[in-house]
Amino acid sequence: MLLLALSGSSSPIGRVQVHSETVDALLGEKTFSGEKLEEILTWDGTEDIFADLLDRYILRAGISGVQPKVLVPEQPESQPRVTSKTSDLIIKSGRDEFPGLAINEFLCMSIAKEAGIPVPEFFLSDNAKLFVMRRFDRDDQLNPLGFEDMAALMGLSADQKYSKSYAAIAKAIRLFCPVQHLRSSLDQLFDSVALSCIVGNGDAHLKNFGLLYSEPTQRDARLAPAYDIVNTTAYIPEDVLALDLAGNKSIFASRQGLLEFAQTCEVTHPKARIQTLLTALEVVLERYPQHREQAPHVVSAIQKAAAPFALTFG
Repeated sequence: MLLLALSGSSSPIGRVQVHSETVDALLGEKTFSGEKLEEILTWDGTEDIFADLLDRYILRAGISGVQPKVLVPEQPESQPRVTSKTSDLIIKSGRDEFPGLAINEFLCMSIAKEAGIPVPEFFLSDNAKLFVMRRFDRDDQLNPLGFEDMAALMGLSADQKYSKSYAAIAKAIRLFCPVQHLRSSLDQLFDSVALSCIVGNGDAHLKNFGLLYSEPTQRDARLAPAYDIVNTTAYIPEDVLALDLAGNKSIFASRQGLLEFAQTCEVTHPKARIQTLLTALEVVLERYPQHREQAPHVVSAIQKAAAPFALTFG
């Protein structure tokens, strides 16, 4: 409980906020003034800005994942007139063993956005070392929304996030989403899984899908925006899918698996949806030629992963 209070006191995760007298005494009157997004994106100093932010906001870093990340309050451009609530920025830094990771996520998320998949607002720093994303578990007035990832909804621990299938996620959506959000959530799930196959993302596990809701009594759960989409084959050339897709985890075999998964999601015209994703990939890679120079291995890996899909569905 002390750990929960440390990570969830000043910045709730979803609608969960934890307070502890011990933590309050530890933090004292410490306040978080916030950081300006523009300054983070344009930082060109000799010091490591991510290390500095992590040192200052370590007690707000209540978000999981392998990639180093920190949750930073965003300082508004002007003083708000009515509310004292501020938005939060999730700032991710690359790791030495995964060169070009920030560019990688920026390109893959840009493809999702171009294809019409709901995504949070995101940015790439000018030096291409930081991927910055606004958190999505807030409404337009910055009030917290409920968020449950699929592992939690299935009663599984984080260690079991690779244990199920994409069909199990579709089943959970049918179970928890009301009829007014069911069709859009299943369509979005199909598109997100298809995109992970196309870009070579072998880490689309249960905790990278979740549901958003205003409050449990309203029955308004819907699939959360897509997040944490990266190409993993740039670092693990023979990588496979994180979850079972139509009885197989092979990215290469997923071309047929996606058509079966479309039936599971009751998606109409799956080939056209896949073609839309392939077109979005081409548009994004042409839009950012500088990233090919900065991370050629990432762009090549994305193109190599997409090539079989282009042959089958192009």
